Amino acid sequence: MDITVQWIKTSWTKQSRGGEAAARRNEAPVGFSLPRVPSGFAHFIQMSERDSFEPHSSRKALRQIGVSLRDEGDRLRVLARVEPLFGLPPRPRRPPSVRLLPGQWIRWQLNHRFTSALGIRDWSYWLDTFNIAYGLIDRDIFLSERTVTVDERGPVR
Repeated sequence: MDITVQWIKTSWTKQSRGGEAAARRNEAPVGFSLPRVPSGFAHFIQMSERDSFEPHSSRKALRQIGVSLRDEGDRLRVLARVEPLFGLPPRPRRPPSVRLLPGQWIRWQLNHRFTSALGIRDWSYWLDTFNIAYGLIDRDIFLSERTVTVDERGPVR
């Protein structure tokens, strides 16, 4: 069965926590049309504050993304991995894995915050959005209404 993955990584600093910069960040898309991506790869989009949140598209091997995917024959088991744990903002316990039926798709979001080891630099933040579909899909699937949403975003103070 086909597995389609789109990983959107959005990164910023304290400079984009308010005002116009935050508005631009909040307007950044969380789903894109899919280009032709070979089997075993994910469509990877990176957006950052330094580029005014303009999307830059590439691809990554599925083993490089932060999601565990297991095809169980009639369902796809999906669980976002949390790496590294020290970058997590406080949040309640993690949700369990999700099982998708053919034709379904999930949007799973996780955010992170970091500072330098010595605290010299300001905080930096990133948001991982994983759009994952199981089965045959249209290239605009991630622009449509999703079947399942898992929102693990926590406060980033």
